[in-house]
Amino acid sequence: MGNSGSAVKVCTDHQGGINWLSLSPDGQRLLTGSEDGTARLWSTADSQCHGHFQGHESYITFCHLENEAAFTCSADHTIRKWDVVTGQCLAIYRGHTSIVNRILVAKDYLFSGSYDRTARCWSVDKEKQIQEFRGHRNCVLTLAHYSSRDVLEEEEEEEEEEEKVSRDLLVTGSTDCTVKVWWVSSGRCYQTLLGHTGAVLCLILDAPNRELFSGSTDYTIRTWNIVTGEQLKVFKEHQGSVICLELVNRHLYSGSADRTVKCWLVDTGERIQTYKAHKHSVSTLKYHAGILFTGSGDACARAFNSKSGVLQKIFRGHKFIINCIQIHNELLYTASHDGTLRIWDIRGICKRNKRRLKKERSAQGRSSQKGSLSRLFNNKVGCMVQQENGE
Repeated sequence: MGNSGSAVKVCTDHQGGINWLSLSPDGQRLLTGSEDGTARLWSTADSQCHGHFQGHESYITFCHLENEAAFTCSADHTIRKWDVVTGQCLAIYRGHTSIVNRILVAKDYLFSGSYDRTARCWSVDKEKQIQEFRGHRNCVLTLAHYSSRDVLEEEEEEEEEEEKVSRDLLVTGSTDCTVKVWWVSSGRCYQTLLGHTGAVLCLILDAPNRELFSGSTDYTIRTWNIVTGEQLKVFKEHQGSVICLELVNRHLYSGSADRTVKCWLVDTGERIQTYKAHKHSVSTLKYHAGILFTGSGDACARAFNSKSGVLQKIFRGHKFIINCIQIHNELLYTASHDGTLRIWDIRGICKRNKRRLKKERSAQGRSSQKGSLSRLFNNKVGCMVQQENGE
């Protein structure tokens, strides 16, 4: 195991805990949303704060960053859109009657989920509510979005004429133990996925393979066919709530309140690795270049060799739970309830891991070559035997 890391920079501008951290698609900026009711914009080039968004009347629960606009949602029941250059509030989306805890931006749509038991769809540009999704019996905690064009063949599409105009679907997970799939155009519920016996805390979508993964306080992860609604598999080995999920190359990583992360083969349901060493719940995780990075309630971030499960480094310095992590240009960003954004240099770990992967590929190549030579030798021997036997 490597030595404990020390942050290359600690950003202490927020006056309250940081609840979320978002990276822009172009990787140039980061956005933090805080308990102090403000959001801050950071440059990944110089790690300086270049924007301070003020206006919410309560704490910010979640944030999302595009290249030119930032979005925040709050316990004040509203969502705000901000100009990343001027810091000006461009729009306020009003309509929810309780805490807005999650937002998702897709195409020209802004989706939101709230403790008021609804999800909503807004026009990003017109500051207008387009649709309300009502049917959950408790708060909506998590969201996902896809288009039926991604998963359905033409002959399978049997939706109404109205829904043929817009084939977008919204997926919602709720504390009522259900996952629902909705047609965005009509607000009609397309599927209700039943099986969980606890709150659904996290969702991850694999539209090309028609699969949805849901993690719950019932200690399970479930896989669903998003076309038929059929439950495909149940992953049952966790001993605590499943808090976060990451899907990479048909490997599913799950972080839990049982202080572990587990890696599963999606196609077989087999658990192939368990990552231990956390002293509290695993609150967030991210896969990068063969390394699994985790954030925990024990105030530490960790780096594991994703294949072997070996702990490679511990990043110490935060005082409270790490709520979110991002990675860009071999820098690890961790945002914590202690109000700080910390930046860590992970070049050493990445370099060592690249060398290891190169050695493994080289060894596999030699093994493959030996196997080919062995097969060639065996084939020649076989031919000789056949000739001697007159076959």
